[in-house]
Amino acid sequence: MTIQETVSTVINVAIPLLFAISLHEAAHGYAARYFGDPTAANEGRLSLNPLRHIDPFGTVILPLALYLTTQVAVGFAKPVPVEVNRLRNPHRQMALVALAGPMANFVMGLGWTLLGLILLALRVPSPDLAEMIRAGIVINAAMFVFNLIPVPPLDGGRVLTAMLPKPLALRFAAIERYSVVLLVILVVLMYSRVLDGFMSTGISFVAKIFRLILTPFNIFLN
Repeated sequence: MTIQETVSTVINVAIPLLFAISLHEAAHGYAARYFGDPTAANEGRLSLNPLRHIDPFGTVILPLALYLTTQVAVGFAKPVPVEVNRLRNPHRQMALVALAGPMANFVMGLGWTLLGLILLALRVPSPDLAEMIRAGIVINAAMFVFNLIPVPPLDGGRVLTAMLPKPLALRFAAIERYSVVLLVILVVLMYSRVLDGFMSTGISFVAKIFRLILTPFNIFLN
């Protein structure tokens, strides 16, 4: 890959990547406010502006490095603050707050897929836009799958915590104190391609769901 091609790929990946990670975090904040915790709102984190959520390493360097080496990008932004005890029903509603992030990625993946269908229907010859759309679909599908892994500090771990009986949930939630170590392990597994089979299968499955949901639009466009 030439320098020009690399720069073009980085630009085409950066836009969907920034929004995928930033809106994921903002969704947590909106859900938390809906269920009674205004902490994120009070700290100005209910924003669609990526600059309010960017973590230089987790939002830019890590996912771009993963995408250029494995074609699958996952990352993280500055976590949106959520005070669980301020939720009206902390044990159950924390699961919904956690799910809000991956569901935001699911909706964005649908949006990129729809844009791709429109581009095909109009027969617009735009390689850069096509690459950006592909990146948007893959990144959001990857973040949806990755974040639902049932291990703290990922959203799937918090969902599982909410599903467990309270005594067991407290023990499981205690694992989150090692969240940095667990996150590093998951990133290393991603970078070393140990999770390739799991991630590629999950991404392919979610992408098929996107297309299935949009079947009526595809029929209409064609």
